[in-house]
Amino acid sequence: MTTDTTPRTPDVAVVRRPARVRALWLLAAVLVLAALMVASVAFGSRTVGWSDVWAGLGGAEDTLERAAVAKRVPRTFLAVLIGAALGLAGAVMQGVTRNPLADPGILGVNMGASLAVAVSVAYFGLTSPTGYVWVAMAGAALAAAFVYGVGTLGRGGATPLKLALSGAATSAAFASLVTAVLLPRNDLAGSFRLWQIGGVGGASYERIGHVLPFLVVGFAICLLSAKALNSLALGEELAAGLGERVALARGVAALGAVVLCGAATAVAGPIGFVGLVVPHACRLLVGVDHRWLLPFSALLGAALLTAADVVGRVVARPAEIDVGIVTALIGAPFFIWIVRRQKVRAL
Repeated sequence: MTTDTTPRTPDVAVVRRPARVRALWLLAAVLVLAALMVASVAFGSRTVGWSDVWAGLGGAEDTLERAAVAKRVPRTFLAVLIGAALGLAGAVMQGVTRNPLADPGILGVNMGASLAVAVSVAYFGLTSPTGYVWVAMAGAALAAAFVYGVGTLGRGGATPLKLALSGAATSAAFASLVTAVLLPRNDLAGSFRLWQIGGVGGASYERIGHVLPFLVVGFAICLLSAKALNSLALGEELAAGLGERVALARGVAALGAVVLCGAATAVAGPIGFVGLVVPHACRLLVGVDHRWLLPFSALLGAALLTAADVVGRVVARPAEIDVGIVTALIGAPFFIWIVRRQKVRAL
């Protein structure tokens, strides 16, 4: 009996789940997200009835309850968009670096965007919402390049452990610099302190409109990179042998992730761990084929952040806990588990 030694194409090599199973999980994710969006509108610091929910969805604001519902609608949409962006960006970063610990927060990308915004506002008087997004994307890109450059130093190149350590050190350094920039500015410290925690409170359709074009571009770039990421998962040499331009593929996919991270950070602050937790959960459900993994990561990221926002509003009534704190409580133990279980090996 002969053995076929012909290299398999990426589309075949990475298929590990039946299409029917993937489709069912995708449908389940859509239904869960829809239910969480309804819960996000219905539940919060103020108790409302279902009649108030329907009236508030119709635009009525004649009572406090209906006005509260009307305010929750853009907040829900923003949570969905930001969660989807962070979940998708995390999956792309893990695919580009082949690092199971890759995450916009752990690799310092979010804090790079935060530092860029803080410096621009404090020293250059930046006030434009669209300007925030451009500056945040530039800061995210520079931070990603810096962390990757530091992680490649020494023997072995950019190993998962070195990238995680350089990212954590960079995040800590950038956080200290943000504090140093804002400390003399009492007029900015209060608002920036809340923004640094990460949250979707105070959402409005205007804020969503400013960031939506950037998110759409980021989503498109990342989703179109799925086939290239499948090739990269087979290794650089095999990917090049299959005709993939490795450097270009990595650069384009990383660009999409940076756009998503910068836009999300500009409007919601540096929310961590969504990009770490979501892709790992998605691989267990739909496998490692990025054509399924990327859209599923976006859906699950949206569901996770929406759920975190609802939990933060309900458990601390009449106050609320920002989603950045809730996701940290979920993600930190998961990060430790990933390190111990996988021993930080590459994907």
